[in-house]
Amino acid sequence: MNKGLWRQWPLHLMILPGLIIVLIYSYWPMAGIVMAFQQFVPFKGLFGSKWIGLDNFEYVFALPDIGRVIWNTVFIAFMKIIGGLVVPITIALMLNEIRNALMKRGIQTLIYLPHFLSWVILGGIFIDILSPTTGILNQLLGLFGIEPIFFLGSNTWFPYTLVVTDIWKEFGFSTIVYLAALTSIDPSLYEAATVDGAGRWKQTWHVTLPGMVPIIILLSVLSLGNVLNAGFDQVFNLYSPMVYESGDILDTFIYRIGLEGMQYSVGTAIGLFKSVVSLIFIVVSYVLASKLANYRIF
Repeated sequence: MNKGLWRQWPLHLMILPGLIIVLIYSYWPMAGIVMAFQQFVPFKGLFGSKWIGLDNFEYVFALPDIGRVIWNTVFIAFMKIIGGLVVPITIALMLNEIRNALMKRGIQTLIYLPHFLSWVILGGIFIDILSPTTGILNQLLGLFGIEPIFFLGSNTWFPYTLVVTDIWKEFGFSTIVYLAALTSIDPSLYEAATVDGAGRWKQTWHVTLPGMVPIIILLSVLSLGNVLNAGFDQVFNLYSPMVYESGDILDTFIYRIGLEGMQYSVGTAIGLFKSVVSLIFIVVSYVLASKLANYRIF
């Protein structure tokens, strides 16, 4: 065994930089969790700050806005999960019907591209596009006699704007998984369906979709772990005080309280609450994935 490890030392050495990065950025910061149970004072540090137990959590759950923030987070995340399943599946089915390989690859490339753009870039683009005065979308709506809509300043429209723009950014990349699932379907099933007189629609309904069911169930269940992840980057780059009522989520709430308000202990308490709830959802999702889709990681 030792000889085997010695022969493979270059491979283990390649892992070392990634391992160091994970330890520094993922595990070492976990020591800061103790701030959630302290009245943290920066110049006193973790070891000098007063220990106050669960007082920070009591303060957090007594805040008048915390219920609204949790609801916004769950609502926006849940809508993104649904849209992130329905739209990619639909697009994958449509791409599967394209017989021209060059056209198919061209469309795939175009719809993949937004995934690789950061929300810093896309935030500026959408602010211009959705502007109620100069935005191209409102100018098009004006051609049909529709009054300008303040998509990024209306509490009615803002959550749905977040959902639609997020789906637009990610649906192309998500289709990769479903297109891969389509390649695993036995071609003889389509041949049998053709012999039975089934057209393309019936083949899709009775062969393609049933063949995709396992991966759809798997991704649906695993997405439960993201119920409290509504997308900090997107919301932070698009929201404003005008839409805090409908667009403020846990991550932005933590940012404002913990960093801007310098209430480090309170921000840590909210973050810890979110992490514990997310962990519970992740465990439940893996249990369901094991039972419904026979998916295991161990």
